Amino acid sequence: MAQTKPYRIGLIGLGDMANAHLNGIKNHAPHLVMTAICDVREAALAKTGDQLGIPSERRYADFRALIADEAVDAVISVTPNVLHAEIMALCLAAGKPFLSEKPFTMNLHEANGLLQIYESRPVPAMIGFSYRYTPAFRFIRQLLKDGRIGGVRHFSVQYLQEWGSAAYDTPFLWRFDKNVTGTGTLGDLGAHMIDLAHYLIGSFEELSAHLQTIVAERRSLQTGEPVPVEVDDLACFHAVMKNGAVGVFQTTRNAIGSGNQLDIAIYGDSGTLHASTEDPEHVIWIHRDAETGGRVEKRMDVPHDVKLSQWEDFARLLDGSPSDGLPGFMAGYESQQVLEAILRAHEEKRTVAVGEEGSK
Repeated sequence: MAQTKPYRIGLIGLGDMANAHLNGIKNHAPHLVMTAICDVREAALAKTGDQLGIPSERRYADFRALIADEAVDAVISVTPNVLHAEIMALCLAAGKPFLSEKPFTMNLHEANGLLQIYESRPVPAMIGFSYRYTPAFRFIRQLLKDGRIGGVRHFSVQYLQEWGSAAYDTPFLWRFDKNVTGTGTLGDLGAHMIDLAHYLIGSFEELSAHLQTIVAERRSLQTGEPVPVEVDDLACFHAVMKNGAVGVFQTTRNAIGSGNQLDIAIYGDSGTLHASTEDPEHVIWIHRDAETGGRVEKRMDVPHDVKLSQWEDFARLLDGSPSDGLPGFMAGYESQQVLEAILRAHEEKRTVAVGEEGSK
């Protein structure tokens, strides 16, 4: 759908992920016009502001001022987890649409507070579950809707990275600081696995879980001294979905050889579907030949008509015509419910029903 007008965007946070959003807007949604930027680092403000031609009066050190700026129609928030809830609450109060990075919040308490505000004054919102826009995963969704493998019985999801393994000697960054990130690999990578399951399979019923910290200390960037790590860098959980399908999940930053590998395998009554970020333009379909009964493995090209970028869909949201798979506010909230259940299941060493913790 052609966009009817440009939208003035305020970008909060100018770290590495901000570049992905800036490039995505440039390549896929140029009618989203960057009007204001915000970061606590003067050098980052100066560099990005000069690159984008942002006037000095719209280079903010305080995100509150950017959200209040009448020249900003919508907000993209790319900050550490500890700021997510406050920024979304301010956007809701101001009636401004937003795209906020995942995980939704630091904890379910924050999420419940946001839900109360949202229910009384909703605004168009997107949560940064970017893998809904991986072509192969979008194609799998279409194949499942078409009944290509019949009823789904079980599935597995894994999200593996290597940069946190001991061999890389990664220092103590904010992603390892419990006060800033809430959880470790679980909230960072696990949130994407949870959302992919929501997107392709459906809602969670109950689960059991195990979390672990493999690298227990990391060197301080300031002093070089060891700093204890209080968040997980390995998370595994087993879930039963509301539709009866069973899912097995694992994620870690300690998988040497895996740069950014998110895989899913879905097993149905009449076939299997595999897809991965390692090969985002193809889906593997395995089934039995109807005539011979032999095993067939077909590598299918993703058709163009299922492809959509995250930034195109955000622009559609602002126009009032988002895709039916856009990860909205409730996708973020429901993901946080599952994260809470995983933490409880690990801590209490039992199976936990998602929502039993008094989520609403």
